[in-house]
Amino acid sequence: MRTDNSSRSIVHMDLDTFFVSCERLQDSRLKGKPILIGGTSDRGVVASCSYEARHFGIHSAMPMKMAMERCPEAIVIKGNASIYSKHSEAVTEIIREASPLFEKSSIDEFYLDMTGMDHFFGVRSYVSELRQKIMRETGLPISFGLSLNKTVSKIATGEAKPNNQLFIDSGTEKQFLQPLSVRKIPMVGLKTYHTLCNLGIRKIQTIQQMPLEMMETALGKNGIGIWKKAQGIDLSPVIPYHERKSISTERTFDRDTIDIHKLQGILTAMAENLAFQLRRGNKVTACVSVKIRYSDFQTQTLQKKIPYTAADHELIPLVLELFKRLYNRRLLVRLIGVNYSSLVNGYHQMKLFEDASRYARLYQALDHIRNRYGDRSVMKAIGMETKSISRWNPFTGEPPPLLPNRRS
Repeated sequence: MRTDNSSRSIVHMDLDTFFVSCERLQDSRLKGKPILIGGTSDRGVVASCSYEARHFGIHSAMPMKMAMERCPEAIVIKGNASIYSKHSEAVTEIIREASPLFEKSSIDEFYLDMTGMDHFFGVRSYVSELRQKIMRETGLPISFGLSLNKTVSKIATGEAKPNNQLFIDSGTEKQFLQPLSVRKIPMVGLKTYHTLCNLGIRKIQTIQQMPLEMMETALGKNGIGIWKKAQGIDLSPVIPYHERKSISTERTFDRDTIDIHKLQGILTAMAENLAFQLRRGNKVTACVSVKIRYSDFQTQTLQKKIPYTAADHELIPLVLELFKRLYNRRLLVRLIGVNYSSLVNGYHQMKLFEDASRYARLYQALDHIRNRYGDRSVMKAIGMETKSISRWNPFTGEPPPLLPNRRS
């Protein structure tokens, strides 16, 4: 890993309003219109929104109900995991071929370490050409920032948006950061931002002029990190991309329930869909866990190690068995979830004495239908009531693609 902060060339790339952009590739009529991606229930939130919707003060993680009050004409889309996964993988492959070292920090966000590339060709022109290639081959808008570290590059990307690029020359990092809001610093969340505002700190320049000890006194260890980032100091390396080791899904109910048949049906649909996600990603799992959160917010989880598999007929009974063992309080349930972990590459190996060819043909046929018509186009009857939530977004608990978590 390279840690010499004075000679690095670090690029941060971010696909602009990624979910919205993917939907617009599917339907050109959505271009130029306010789009909201997210849950539609009273508890739903906005996962992503178009720039047209942002003009109304809408932002990610806002309650969908509030967003619709601000922009009643907005088009609400629940999202589609397979589409987003497909486009993300396409961008990843382009970056993989072009970058000597890259980190995929989320489904739509990348860091590239281009240090030393100037010995062969200019980093600026090379990355600019890479951006054009991504847009040309995928049809997706993408922005990037280039500087000597991850923090400054990420902030630069935010300033470059929408669909643009920004270069920060070595030695000008503090000058670039000075006029920006402290909210631009990646580790400053809403609570920390309010704390800083209460201290009269709104611009990064103010932090730059403060003694480190003062920030430490005000915010503890977190204050030290914020102070360093405000100075443009960040020695964190670009971490080579590795595929995730687990895949999971959760469902939070609009109303807490004790309907066992409903819970079993949803768990069956979850287990079935996650198994399909495994097979589509050429993965198998060796550990299954089920989670329950009751109406009093007490949460319980139970897991079991198993031989590697990606087969519905093995995973669904196990999920239901774990639920039966776990659900013992007889209270209303607020949330249920399923997790497959210890993932490795490999096709499912049918167990001895099973009718291997019959199951293989069955899964091949089912997966072909799902790949062509959607993840939930064919499913077990007991899980049919979940079909209304068949389109994924990360805030309603539908299955994510086999990609790294944003905060992993």
